[in-house]
Amino acid sequence: MEYRKIGNSDLELSVITFGAWAAGGWMWGGTERKDAVAAIRKSYDEGVTSIDTAPIYGQGDSEEIVAEAIAPFSRDKVQIITKFGMRWDLARGDFGFKSKNNQGQDIDIYKYAGRESIIKECEDSLRRLKTDYIDLYQIHWPESTTPIQETFETVAELIKQGKVRHAGVCNYSAAQVQEANKYATILSDQVPYSMVKRDIEKELVPYVLDAGKSILAYSPLERGLLSGKMQPGHKFEEGDHRANIYFYKDENLKRTAAFLDKLRPMAAEKGATLSQLVLRWTVEQPGITIALAGARNAEQSVQNAKAINVKLSKDEIGFINTALAELELVKS
Repeated sequence: MEYRKIGNSDLELSVITFGAWAAGGWMWGGTERKDAVAAIRKSYDEGVTSIDTAPIYGQGDSEEIVAEAIAPFSRDKVQIITKFGMRWDLARGDFGFKSKNNQGQDIDIYKYAGRESIIKECEDSLRRLKTDYIDLYQIHWPESTTPIQETFETVAELIKQGKVRHAGVCNYSAAQVQEANKYATILSDQVPYSMVKRDIEKELVPYVLDAGKSILAYSPLERGLLSGKMQPGHKFEEGDHRANIYFYKDENLKRTAAFLDKLRPMAAEKGATLSQLVLRWTVEQPGITIALAGARNAEQSVQNAKAINVKLSKDEIGFINTALAELELVKS
């Protein structure tokens, strides 16, 4: 495994970081707890020491699964990344969307990052994670009802108390990162980034490169689209959020499959899967420090971790980029 420093800090994360959204089951058609625990432990054996989770993932389930999975490990050998600012148990802030919990009950999701809510969320996360500190604490989404100053002055308090080591953000624009950085040192911005979703290259990437901050790329495989395993006619399990997203419509599955076919010979030559090739390409892009890779079982997590063993030359990255420029997905 390779490790990279986050921002200008002493925090080092594994370049392939375990993304524990799917492990929590919520919006992914459920989960098998023992499989999720095994996935995290096997990835650790491959050098994946960093785990990204959030309270909203399974409404606490993901954090509890992470705690169970890392229980045998020395705490200082693992980096826990979690989040705040999405509440399913409080109707305050910006209404996000309606959903169902893992028991099938209707829930309303709100984005809220007021001071008292952050303090409560932090305590709840520490309890579920069975730890006394969080390595990187991130706001999950921007919200309009709380000043950024209030939010990040609160996070700065938690850092002073030792409950949080470092502050980060998720889904923030460059301007929002700059604003938050006035009140707490922001190391990173966790944002969606993949071969087919590259809009952050316009403003955010230049900003982080100039400001010495990091990008943690989530959904680098575009939630399975770039794995090479999805073909037209793919059927999702009930409750899987991907079913209604344009990326997974048959025409786009067809176009993506044709693009990935161009990469298959390169992957085969390297003894790698398409997913591994895609993950390695992702962490070679300017400004991208870490790729979050989710897994629901040990086999997937080991395959993700081994992506770091793939080496790409400048010419090979150029070949991939040329093929990528010819891929056009239908957004309607």
